[in-house]
Amino acid sequence: MIDLRLLREDPDRVRASQRARGEDVALVDALLSADERRRSSSVRFDELRSEQKSLGKLIPKAAGEEKAELLKRAGELSAAVKAADAEQDEAAAETQRLLLQLGNLVHPEVPVGGEDDFTVLDTVGTPRDFAAEGFEPKDHLELGQLLGAIDVERGAKVSGSRFYYLTGVGALLELALVNAAIAQATAAGFTPMLTPALVKPRAMEGTGFLGQAAADVYHLEKDDFYLVGTSEVPLAAYHMDEIIEADRLPLRYAGFSPCFRREAGTYGKDTRGIFRVHQFDKVEMFSYVAPEEAEAEHGRLLEWEKQWLTSLELPFQVIDTASGDLGASASRKYDCEAWIPTQGKYRELTSTSNCNEFQARRLSVRMRDGKHVKPLATLNGTLCAVPRTIVALLENHQQADGSVRVPEVLRPYLGGRELLEPTAR
Repeated sequence: MIDLRLLREDPDRVRASQRARGEDVALVDALLSADERRRSSSVRFDELRSEQKSLGKLIPKAAGEEKAELLKRAGELSAAVKAADAEQDEAAAETQRLLLQLGNLVHPEVPVGGEDDFTVLDTVGTPRDFAAEGFEPKDHLELGQLLGAIDVERGAKVSGSRFYYLTGVGALLELALVNAAIAQATAAGFTPMLTPALVKPRAMEGTGFLGQAAADVYHLEKDDFYLVGTSEVPLAAYHMDEIIEADRLPLRYAGFSPCFRREAGTYGKDTRGIFRVHQFDKVEMFSYVAPEEAEAEHGRLLEWEKQWLTSLELPFQVIDTASGDLGASASRKYDCEAWIPTQGKYRELTSTSNCNEFQARRLSVRMRDGKHVKPLATLNGTLCAVPRTIVALLENHQQADGSVRVPEVLRPYLGGRELLEPTAR
């Protein structure tokens, strides 16, 4: 959540952020009104309690009519204190409810607009010219079936659409990707983490996934658990309700977990193969830093993502995501999009978001710097979302005979093999 003081001091900035996101600007005024009611009711409660305490000291010393009058006033005060306390609680709850609906403040350099209004910041590598090589590229599903690596038919039979099996070399390829990604993250100073896939409501809400993204989240109502869509959630909540000493920062974690997403609103999109699925595995980077270090850390996370995709020898572009396409927690987000030959366009493989103090305030994660305790900043970045990475690898490194060249970075994790060979023609 944002700082209420900032809201009071510069409401126009918050309104502009809401407008850039395409969200309800009236929420800002409703929140200002609730906050004013919360503060005034708190002052009223304190005044009445002070009068009540003073009166309590006078009553034992009084007698006769004076005492009767004081007792009458004490009764009136008791009722007024209870009413003021209830008003204070109600106003505080309303303020909190509205505050949780407000997205993070959009960074001033973020391009304003919807999904297609991003800015391209960098392009790395050149897409292959398959026509010049004399063959038509196969898509990842056809290649995966030739390699005995992907089985979507049985995935659908067992679990429904957007589910799949990785079989044989497909399973080995996932394990190679995960191990190589964790190796890179560990070398960069991240602590590897295996995280829970089920979390309590506060963890999901605290990271900002129960607002605009709620429709995409799986909820187990009987147990009141949520299935995570990313290990960002348990990593953000790892230090929930803790105070971290400033000299321990930055704290960097690389989480590996299954991820579950309803893919709400994507009916008819990417229905072929494994590009958009309900369950997948992912290696996620997560950083806790001092607020003044957040922008620099965001740049570092992007560089680690670029290093990873470059090591996989994939052509990709880096985009500055537009304001209307930001998640609620992000003030700025960079995506790395790999070239997918059979689609003839770049598609998102990784993203990294700077959440500033937004998640830390919601989860009560603070830092102690000398005598000062304040919220810290959190950032996240995908290192390897497995299915999409497999899609990009198979299509970009395919050969005319249906085999797939293995990038050097993965060979040690695949027994040294340089090619994935078809098992069926």
